[in-house]
Amino acid sequence: MSLPEISFIRSNIPKISQLSESVIAMENSGIYTNYGPINQKFEKRLVEQMFGGVGQCVTVCNATIGLMMALKYVTRHTSPERQRYIIMPSFTFAAAAHAVLWAGFVPLLCDIDPQDWMASHDAEQALLQQYKGQVAAIFPYATFGNAADMAYYTELERHTGIPVVIDAAASLGARDSQGRGFGQGSPHAIICSLHATKTMGIGEGGFIYANNPEMIEALRAMGNFGFGQVRHATMPGLNSKLPEIGALLALSGLEQLDAVVEKKCSIERLYYDLLPEFTFQRPRGTRTAYQFLPVRLPAQYAPHRRAILERMKQRRIGTSTYFSPHLHEQSYFAANSVAGDLSATTALAASIVSLPLWHEMTPEMVHYVCREFRAACHAQIV
Repeated sequence: MSLPEISFIRSNIPKISQLSESVIAMENSGIYTNYGPINQKFEKRLVEQMFGGVGQCVTVCNATIGLMMALKYVTRHTSPERQRYIIMPSFTFAAAAHAVLWAGFVPLLCDIDPQDWMASHDAEQALLQQYKGQVAAIFPYATFGNAADMAYYTELERHTGIPVVIDAAASLGARDSQGRGFGQGSPHAIICSLHATKTMGIGEGGFIYANNPEMIEALRAMGNFGFGQVRHATMPGLNSKLPEIGALLALSGLEQLDAVVEKKCSIERLYYDLLPEFTFQRPRGTRTAYQFLPVRLPAQYAPHRRAILERMKQRRIGTSTYFSPHLHEQSYFAANSVAGDLSATTALAASIVSLPLWHEMTPEMVHYVCREFRAACHAQIV
């Protein structure tokens, strides 16, 4: 009897073949990029649907470019020779550290809170004191789509004068502690991804949201070669524009986004019920838009993680280990960053496992994954 195959991630991308009339209309318009009418419609609907009609957004061709631009914008009056560091967690994806380096700064890696797996506020404060006067920006990550404490970061920016940029790559569809779209009303640049692996994917794409019209319009100009005036560069620039076909896919994806997130939340809850002896991320909001389910192995299983994942592979179940190795364990970033104490980060990275969580999973699939995951763990210590 053959075993069922359960992939780690299954993309949720609207089918272009089902949008033929809209594609034909786009072709007839002759407009394929340059913040065209479809892009404008998507930006408007995104703010209305996901952020309560508050704030503004600008699309980007991918979230990494969005991070680069946002960091460049908030540090535009900074001298890297004097303020050379950007504080960020080491427990995050490589794109964030690359963005810091491309913006001309050095990642200053901080530890995480062992409960919610986001940047530890105590660790951030310790680095702010240790590197006083040398920090150009603070760059927290809303880990796995968890809701970072936006009020804390707004007050931190007000108190220190150091700008904040939020990496919210997986957060579209997440809700804060008050049930609002994560980041709603925030003055900080919040960057979300629309990559194929995210809850709402279009292949490649993303957007920057903020309740800050001056910032968003500046970022729009930066993304169009820095043209603050007609064919006249007035600021740093690159080409970050999302093609109209991507905006069309994103518009279609919005129609199903809430239903998809709710379905994934029901799967998430089933995992919690079926794996009560395992540790999960502490949520800070009322809804997390997980693209997969991160789980921490108990201490007795963590040393056997490789064997556990190999057995899951043999049982045709896809798994991964986001984010292990963490940034400071990767050779390029170890050589090009500075780190504070990373004890909690290293411990979590050594024991993290990512299990499948996609909206078309059935309860039977989740039961099968949990049964095999538990068996794989127990097999290592008998």
